[in-house]
Amino acid sequence: MVMDYLWLFATAGGAFALGAAIVYAIMRQKPIPPAAKEAQKREIDRLYERPPESNTR
Repeated sequence: MVMDYLWLFATAGGAFALGAAIVYAIMRQKPIPPAAKEAQKREIDRLYERPPESNTR
């Protein structure tokens, strides 16, 4: 009977710890400043405008 509660605690505790770690990581993320977001968008647009390089092997 005690072993059943031990496994329940271990399983539930592990799920809770994983969930808490995920929530903590999401809350710690900082939003990208507008200037960096615009620079990122310009760079992505520049990369997609370039024709693909041909790799002949």
